[in-house]
Amino acid sequence: MRTIQVGQLKSEFSSILEKVKNDGEKYIIEYGRRHKKVALLIPYDKSIEEKEKRTFGLLAGRFIVPENFNDENDEINDMFYD
Repeated sequence: MRTIQVGQLKSEFSSILEKVKNDGEKYIIEYGRRHKKVALLIPYDKSIEEKEKRTFGLLAGRFIVPENFNDENDEINDMFYD
């Protein structure tokens, strides 16, 4: 993994993208005089995108929301609004 300043990244952007795409090179991008690390440039991996998808209703039937769920509680109201 290589470290690169923002200025160098801007001037060599196309060639750096080629290295990332073809060679799997990874870059840590630094910014400013103190070389603060701000980003990581890595090759795109479609399997990561697929892992992040969530299924709607995944917990359906595993728990029941009580009917009085939205009812106000004086003790809790006193803690927040007293």
